[in-house]
Amino acid sequence: MRNWLKLTVLTAAIGITACSSSPTGRNQILLFSDQDMNSLGAQSFEQMKKDQKVSTDTKTNAYVQCVANSVTRYVPKQGFTDWEVVVFDSKQVNAFALPGGKIGVYTGLLKVAKNQDQLATVIGHEIAHVLADHSNERLSQTQLANTGLQITSFAIGSSGYAQYQSATMAALGLGVQYGVLLPYGRTQESEADIVGLELMAKAGFNPNESISLWRNMAAASGGGQPPELLSTHPSHDTRIKDLANEIKRLPNYGTSRPNCS
Repeated sequence: MRNWLKLTVLTAAIGITACSSSPTGRNQILLFSDQDMNSLGAQSFEQMKKDQKVSTDTKTNAYVQCVANSVTRYVPKQGFTDWEVVVFDSKQVNAFALPGGKIGVYTGLLKVAKNQDQLATVIGHEIAHVLADHSNERLSQTQLANTGLQITSFAIGSSGYAQYQSATMAALGLGVQYGVLLPYGRTQESEADIVGLELMAKAGFNPNESISLWRNMAAASGGGQPPELLSTHPSHDTRIKDLANEIKRLPNYGTSRPNCS
């Protein structure tokens, strides 16, 4: 009985200390430290670079790096030094960002994100997932739902991550097969749209191109399998309407325009 009581008290304490707020003011439960999440992201990214073909095209890499650098310059300082950007040679219409400062862009995305502003929209959106702790939030929700009070020992570091590998990879958006992104929830996607739009606008990219991007995404769906980036996202019309409203509220940042083309 005493052990049960101690476990209950400890679980309650973790719940209290884990409460947080997202960039838009939404309540979150985050059970894992930034250091833990950064380590998970870095390890997963290294594995992806081994498992997937990395593009060696100099021009493509320079272009993607330029856009990413322009955006990350306006990202608040994180618990790591630099953002690492890798272009994967794949037809996937996709991109992602992981805790620990890791950004992956698939060459297939560049056929839909047709200019630097549209690519900046996607990169800003993916970085926003990291800034808003969406992976931490999703991993925390998964652990609470699947393991109940067993989360206590994991959260305080008395057991390793290995036994939670599936939940960890899913939370990071990587799935069992690397590169197959499992969807965030619609609330998280809408939040990433808002935060990402502000990031790309601060960097000097044209926020109006975000609307053109998602129209391109809608067209790319073509009634068949939609681009991976669209899985369970808000509907095209809803997303475009929300973005248009956010654009009206953006201040004039007066930032010089990047030239990555």
